[in-house]
Amino acid sequence: MHPAFASPLRRWLHAVKPASWPKVLAPALLGQVLGTMSSGTFDFGAAVVGLAFAVFATIYVVLLNDWFDADVDALKRRMFPEAGSPKTIPDAILPAESVLLAGAGFGIMALAVALCGELFLPGRPGLMLGAVIGLGLLLVYSAPPLRLNDRGAGEFVEALGVGVLVPWWSAYAQSGQPMSPWYVWALPGLALLAFASAAASGLSDEESDRRGGKATLTTMYGNRVARMAAEYSAFAGLIAWMFAVRASGGEFPLIPVQIAVLAAALPWRALTRESPHALTNCFKAQSRYKTALHRMIWGSSVTLALGLAVMRLAGWL
Repeated sequence: MHPAFASPLRRWLHAVKPASWPKVLAPALLGQVLGTMSSGTFDFGAAVVGLAFAVFATIYVVLLNDWFDADVDALKRRMFPEAGSPKTIPDAILPAESVLLAGAGFGIMALAVALCGELFLPGRPGLMLGAVIGLGLLLVYSAPPLRLNDRGAGEFVEALGVGVLVPWWSAYAQSGQPMSPWYVWALPGLALLAFASAAASGLSDEESDRRGGKATLTTMYGNRVARMAAEYSAFAGLIAWMFAVRASGGEFPLIPVQIAVLAAALPWRALTRESPHALTNCFKAQSRYKTALHRMIWGSSVTLALGLAVMRLAGWL
């Protein structure tokens, strides 16, 4: 059944795209662990604040990004009627006004969670300000007049937001420490992984984005360069974690990083196998390619978080 004819609940579930949530939730989870490692203690209330903010902020981003991109999404649907999954607004799954209001509402809920964190968690000044900056990145990314995603800088904004700001905010909410060696060791690699995801995100929209006037990595440099950027950046992210082990003198533990790299190995094989087929307008191959890339990024991030947590609980750190 087409989502436009489904129940209201199923239409909203389609609109909020739960399958995409790990893009933000995996860095937020790693941030919680980094915060715990930094402070030496785990605060359950801080974990609730951090993860609730991540969920509400993710839905805010998903819905408002669909609203801002409705015209380009409609253009793609006219160019390729059978390509990709149904689009929330162009395929009449939900009215544009409902998407806008719900997106804004979830943004307000995310800010309310951040405010509660600042008020009720001791020693977290600026938590609300950090949340405002984080949610504001979407407006810089998608909203006029800047619309950096249309001007060739969207991938960098996404890498900054998803790979740095989200895990840092989550770590700060957990620890109350705005800076820690743990952040320095882990976040550069995570930012590179986030850039890899951002570089691949424009592959399936290459021709419609180009006709719609959007300047993305794919539209500016082509399909092959975008795939190379995604693959090299993902590989560099894993290498950055290995380098952090050496640069930290062993304080950033080797074993969780090794396990995270091993967790990335199987998706990496699938990624390189699909890469030659993920060409312009090869939508099914591109979907398989991005699925493998996401499994590599999200899997390695969650594995690193779990590895650090286990070592902490076992008293090895």
